Amino acid sequence: MASVEFQNVSKSFGAFNAVPDMSFSIADGEFVCLLGPSGCGKTTSLRMIAGLETPTAGKVLIGGRDVTYLHPKDRQISMVFQDYALYPHMNLADNIAYPLKVRGEAEAKRHARAKEVADVLKIGDLLKRLPSQISGGQQQRTSLARALVYPSQVYLFDEPLSNLDAKLRLEARGFLNHLQRDMGMTAVYVTHDQAEAMALATRIAVMDKGHIVQFAPPIEIYRRPATTFVANFVGNPPMNLVVVDAMVDGGQLRLRADGLTLAGLPVSDAIAKAAAAGRLTLGVRPEHLRIAREGDENVIAGELFANENMGPESLVTMERADATRVTARIFTDDEIKVGKTVKLSFEAAHITLFDSAGARIPVSGE
Repeated sequence: MASVEFQNVSKSFGAFNAVPDMSFSIADGEFVCLLGPSGCGKTTSLRMIAGLETPTAGKVLIGGRDVTYLHPKDRQISMVFQDYALYPHMNLADNIAYPLKVRGEAEAKRHARAKEVADVLKIGDLLKRLPSQISGGQQQRTSLARALVYPSQVYLFDEPLSNLDAKLRLEARGFLNHLQRDMGMTAVYVTHDQAEAMALATRIAVMDKGHIVQFAPPIEIYRRPATTFVANFVGNPPMNLVVVDAMVDGGQLRLRADGLTLAGLPVSDAIAKAAAAGRLTLGVRPEHLRIAREGDENVIAGELFANENMGPESLVTMERADATRVTARIFTDDEIKVGKTVKLSFEAAHITLFDSAGARIPVSGE
């Protein structure tokens, strides 16, 4: 396995700058997810690692070696595509063994290796079938087997689970998680599905408009999103964001908005500086909200918009006077009727504050 590094890499298509001046490092053995909405530059970045796109500027390094202008076959990488890219006229054994064939391996040796990898992926009994004769999940495993049949320095995944149904996606996701831990592979995985990124990655690079806005372990991105964009993109449902008027009064931070009551909060230098702009954004995760009780200090009120029963939990969404919506994940069997005013409360320790530019305000000690 090997490390991957971008040094001031950019990629333009005519006048469109898809990736402007990107730098990052992926350590040997890391499983990194490039996460972001369509058009954010994640697939273009992956294709530059693979050698399928050439950077307009900058360097791409694999294992410390400059591979910027190296042909894909000379990079010791393997790639799993979104559409699996299996040859329809070849059986699974030949599909899996194809990377060995183009490298001149003898037929007996490459078929033995294909059988070995296929057995690990639980498709060893399907090797004589054509791709059209197996399920989508089995095709996905065949594509993965082809990527694993030849030892590579880096494994690249371009939304490999997007064509699977919900049940197969969960099964394949768990299998990839197990495989990464078992092999210790260096992997770069592109997805727009934040649940996949959270479940698989050792670190996530959240991308927006060609830039990495946060690159950190999944739990840090979830608990301490760097910006309101990250907060709104990661989490299902995402973090609730409420724009509030802010001022420092008597050494405490006072926040005001329609339907919001909040106890005074301790003021750090960072909070005082951000509050001077007069406006902040308050963020709170759905699981940190509950139905308010008498005497609760921190409360958001509004009209109940929807109540979605998910089995072990309910997603309760209120609509505030300014038309913004706030969702709570409520673990209760109590019936909550749509149309009534609802009040949700939260602990001050669970809120995140963002400044007027949308950047998270660090808490004391960070």
